[in-house]
Amino acid sequence: MKIELAETYRDTDVGREAEALLRPCVQCGQCTFTCPTFRLLDDEWDGPRGRIYLIKQMLEGKPPDASFLLPAYSLDTLAGRALGANVQHHLDRCLGCRSCETSCPQGVRYGRLLDIGRELAEKAAPRPLREKLARRAVRAVVPHRRRFTTLLRTGQTLRRVLPATLRARIPQRREAGAWPDRAHARTMLIWQGCVQPGLAPDINAAAARVLDRFGIRLTPASDGCCGALSHHMGETDEARAFMRRNIDALWPHVEAGAEAIVLTASGCGMHFRDYGELLDDDPRYRDKAKRVAELARDIAEIVAEEWKEALPAPERPRRIAFQSSCSLQHGEKLNGVVESLLKRAGFKLVPVSYPFMCCGSAGSYSLLQRQLSESLRARKMETLLAARPQAIATANIGCLNHLSEVSPVPVSHWIELLDEAFAAAGDSRGPA
Repeated sequence: MKIELAETYRDTDVGREAEALLRPCVQCGQCTFTCPTFRLLDDEWDGPRGRIYLIKQMLEGKPPDASFLLPAYSLDTLAGRALGANVQHHLDRCLGCRSCETSCPQGVRYGRLLDIGRELAEKAAPRPLREKLARRAVRAVVPHRRRFTTLLRTGQTLRRVLPATLRARIPQRREAGAWPDRAHARTMLIWQGCVQPGLAPDINAAAARVLDRFGIRLTPASDGCCGALSHHMGETDEARAFMRRNIDALWPHVEAGAEAIVLTASGCGMHFRDYGELLDDDPRYRDKAKRVAELARDIAEIVAEEWKEALPAPERPRRIAFQSSCSLQHGEKLNGVVESLLKRAGFKLVPVSYPFMCCGSAGSYSLLQRQLSESLRARKMETLLAARPQAIATANIGCLNHLSEVSPVPVSHWIELLDEAFAAAGDSRGPA
């Protein structure tokens, strides 16, 4: 794709990066039909091809709310139609699931291009006051563990007296269970995150118990936001501040020889892997960020490497529908890893149609784009429940919480199911 950068972006780092990201795109449209919002809305502007074109127009100097005619060669389904293309509006409606990246034959890095587009649109088009306040409220609470947990506990205390619609959105309180404290020769850090300790502290505790069986001690690292929420809302400076703070908190552990930084939330894992690239222009943090990114490992990778023997198959295996989070399969490129682990643990995985489709959680998306989020979730639930599973497993706290609001069967993190399977088989299978 050719682009003539506007003077504002010409000879700038962001302009050069955006141009390089746009160049491989040939507007072939193979990404379109794997895009959840396009499949839902049937609108090219709400698919990756349309959004890429809008970002291109903005970089060429057209304001985010400009109206223009699309040339027939670029978006043939909209040829000749005049549209008021509001860049910010359509980028807001993007989930950032990266399904388009998985299906792109040219290797276009849409996720990074989306980040740039959102940041530039945020600067170019001031939002209405109502939107500003809503977005600030999300960023003032969700990334901060203590604030979020305090608000959550208040809601859980009042849950029984709340209206049914609101009650459904407040999950029941969950307990962590025992955290093993045996000494092992190998030590790894586990990232606590911002919302997961309040919503589901049992996930990291289950991960600690599983790795304890493999002779690995998990040590809780600093909590708080990885920076992804601010980053995907176009608040780049705020996101970078979170990232630097996290690096500072992790660095003493890294210097002490921590083998890995384990993440049980695939959304955080995907963002941690990008630390090196996102702070590459920061001479103080560049090398540390790259090292942290290298050490970041999804819990699925660790278990797949360490677990050598499958568990005995039960007489009546539990039927599980696995919802592979977008960050796991499209971001971390770990599609199929968890499924294999669950099968080895004796679970029966039921077929799920369109496994590449997003559930609609997508970080702040379920808060700021509630109607679209619920529509996407309804479609996802249809595919997950079609084969009548006894439970649903996932790999990300956002997906877990989002699906749990409406699921008629239990929704768990897959590491919790694996922990239960090991416990049922007996601790004798692990190291003394």
